[in-house]
Amino acid sequence: MRTLLFGLGNSILSDDAIGLVVARRVHEILGQERADLVEASVAGMDVVDLVAGYEKVVIIDAITTGDGEVGRLYWLGPDDILSTPRLASAHDMSLGESLALGRRLGLPMPDEVVVCAIEVLDTFTFGETLSPEVARLVPQIVSAIVHAQFGDGQAATAVGRSE
Repeated sequence: MRTLLFGLGNSILSDDAIGLVVARRVHEILGQERADLVEASVAGMDVVDLVAGYEKVVIIDAITTGDGEVGRLYWLGPDDILSTPRLASAHDMSLGESLALGRRLGLPMPDEVVVCAIEVLDTFTFGETLSPEVARLVPQIVSAIVHAQFGDGQAATAVGRSE
């Protein structure tokens, strides 16, 4: 199965880089033979171009819900994402709509798309490091994603993990 780890984020906006950091670490554990790695800060049809040809895509990104516990993982499908700064374009095309359009255009879209949204503190402050609160949880988050998406299917324990 062709699998893509898709880290979303911005490396100069503090915790917004969590998708990039975690995707790299998951890829280091899995190796190139189990998954390809793409890092980006894109939206809409740009996402379609990057995921075309893969059977499974695991998108890893930051989320700030306002009341979630830092490090909590939210497992979402493409239709659960209505609008976010990176998963929806300026024309308001959601991830699910983008993938559906790709299929209608005859592009080979993935059968399985999982979005792992990680609750963070700050996605707006300029900085090239994660906040200390988020950084200390990275190993647990990486472990949870590896086990849940690539392991035996059992849910791994992570701080505030949610399904």
